[in-house]
Amino acid sequence: MNIRKNISLRTLNTFGIDAVAEYYAEFNSVEDLIEVLEVLLTTRKSVATSSSGSVFSSNSASGSAAAPLILGGGSNILLVSDVPGWVIKNNIEGINVVKEDDEFVYVKSGAGVTWHELVLFAIENGWGGIENLSLIPGKVGAGPMQNIGAYGVEIKDVFHELNALHIYEKKQVKFNLNECEFGYRESVFKRKYKGQFVILDVTLKLRKQPVFNISYGAIEQELNNMGVKQLSLKAISQAVINIRSSKLPDPAKTGNAGSFFKNPTVEPAEFERLRTLFPEIPGYPQADDRVKLAAGWMIEQCGWKGFRSGDAGCHARQALVLVNYGQASGLEIYSLSKKIQQSVYEKFGVMLEPEVNIVPAITV
Repeated sequence: MNIRKNISLRTLNTFGIDAVAEYYAEFNSVEDLIEVLEVLLTTRKSVATSSSGSVFSSNSASGSAAAPLILGGGSNILLVSDVPGWVIKNNIEGINVVKEDDEFVYVKSGAGVTWHELVLFAIENGWGGIENLSLIPGKVGAGPMQNIGAYGVEIKDVFHELNALHIYEKKQVKFNLNECEFGYRESVFKRKYKGQFVILDVTLKLRKQPVFNISYGAIEQELNNMGVKQLSLKAISQAVINIRSSKLPDPAKTGNAGSFFKNPTVEPAEFERLRTLFPEIPGYPQADDRVKLAAGWMIEQCGWKGFRSGDAGCHARQALVLVNYGQASGLEIYSLSKKIQQSVYEKFGVMLEPEVNIVPAITV
């Protein structure tokens, strides 16, 4: 176990923000993680004892607030300052089939596996369900935490179960589909269990006979552009890769975390009000009768697309993506996001919600 102090996280987050972790460690197995957590909890108790004369409970408010930042690919966070306490990087690897039946194959992946690597593994084996999620950045462990989704598919559609370790009790817990309480870019791990668990592995339920989904966005048009005559997992994946590459900046070249805001949903009556004022506003009916709005369209209507102040900006091809052109601080990116939120609210009466996790959390 190698614990380091005052480590720059610039290369460990896709925004390329140069924040510093007070303590930093990595783990490659459950045993490694438990060892790190034991040191972490001992350190916290020692600090609490010396500062207050008493050791706080791991279930106390202070214990929750001091939860370590578990880092995967760093593709969905914005570091607005240095990170006090611990940052622990999940490197658990491995992809294997745990069971199968006539219709499905159940594939377990370590949480530290790169998500696109898992997608390619499924495609090479002819298993369908996650091809529409090609090229989503980050690690597998972030998938269920965020309920990642793109082009008409979310991870909940193929999710079977996951194993997670409780940080304070150091016990493994299995979560099934219902227990994860998936929502739009939400799960139980972002709400009532926030900061309490580390996801270790994820098992997906993939189809042996794929059911193709090309109705969302520009997939069908891109397949036509590619000259595809017969649908396949690989063709759909490549179409998604082409679309994403044309719209989204490469984090290796321009710092970003993909879509910064969620697409908001409103009641039908509210959508009709908006459509009266803005006849061209896009709206997508949802299963719960609400209507999903296009956050990127609203941001563009407010004039932010292509905006740049210093090295913080709004991408020229996709208004949903905030970018770091080089030396922007996390606070500068965050300040820009707040200005965008306010302008959208003033014009449309809709408050956008960040999809990106703000670290450390800022409360207003």
